[in-house]
Amino acid sequence: MIFGVTGLYAAGKDTVAEFLKEKGFFHISLSDMIREEAKKRKIPITRENLFTLGNELRAEFGSSVLAEKAFEKVQDGENYAITSIRNIDEAKTILARENAILINIAAPQTERLRRLVERNREQDPTTLKALKDAEEKEMSDDPAAMQIHKVAKMAKVIINNDGTLEELRKKVDRLVEDYLYKLQQSRPSWDEYFMQIAETIKLRSTCLSAGKGTILVRDKRIISTGYNGSPKGVKHCNEGGCKRCKNRHLGKIKSGVYSEPCICCHSEENAIVQAAVHGISTDGAILYTTFTPCVTCAKMIINAQIKEIVAKVLYPDDDAIALLKEAKIKIRLFKSNHKFS
Repeated sequence: MIFGVTGLYAAGKDTVAEFLKEKGFFHISLSDMIREEAKKRKIPITRENLFTLGNELRAEFGSSVLAEKAFEKVQDGENYAITSIRNIDEAKTILARENAILINIAAPQTERLRRLVERNREQDPTTLKALKDAEEKEMSDDPAAMQIHKVAKMAKVIINNDGTLEELRKKVDRLVEDYLYKLQQSRPSWDEYFMQIAETIKLRSTCLSAGKGTILVRDKRIISTGYNGSPKGVKHCNEGGCKRCKNRHLGKIKSGVYSEPCICCHSEENAIVQAAVHGISTDGAILYTTFTPCVTCAKMIINAQIKEIVAKVLYPDDDAIALLKEAKIKIRLFKSNHKFS
């Protein structure tokens, strides 16, 4: 889980972060990113200098730079509280994560002033006018500046911190319990899962043409894989093994013309052959492939008794599609709603 925590002066952001730390959360403050940069530039650490430097960093590297730096520290499987979110793009970067939520800590201005006076930190405002003036500096319409008033409106959860510390702690406890299972990254569908694997397999392709990947699946289990390239034991296409592919890329032969034989095996062909080599039945399997098959591979698919094809890209071979449909093999184009990291 990632809890983005925002709020005005002395609203209780750091207190909430401390309560979350007690629950095993890691605390990342975007202000700390600015402090680190200030130290590198040997700039005195004052609130005013941090405001100015933060705006400079956003203007120079993009409004979301601080949030992007924060995510460099985020590791899978851990929970994080990210504070000092003062810009819309910082908030958007955090909320782009499927397992993140933005929380606004709110408290009456008079109560926040009382806390500021009580904690007595140097440079903190100690009058109502000084507090209002300080907060106005964080409410700019400049997209590269602080826009804390706009960030607060983006929060899905508002925690009113107008009571005791124990009351605030209970609200934080309840927050974690409420979102423990809600803020989990969704699992990919089986189609998404297998197609992502096919995309990885195609990276092994040695063909000079577009790489293609195929997997055969039965009962949600991969039984064979294949990518396009030269036959086993033959010089790879990308090393000059296929004369036809070489001449096509030298401009001597046009795409689609086969006046010279192509030695490359297609990914579907390789997946079916590999299953045969290892004595694995393909009867009733589903074929996931990055391109719909050509007519030659379509014939092999039919005779291998594969029941369904899921393809990412439609290859322009009408004869192959017609042949597969005549053989009553189901063909689906892949659609994904999952965000792959």
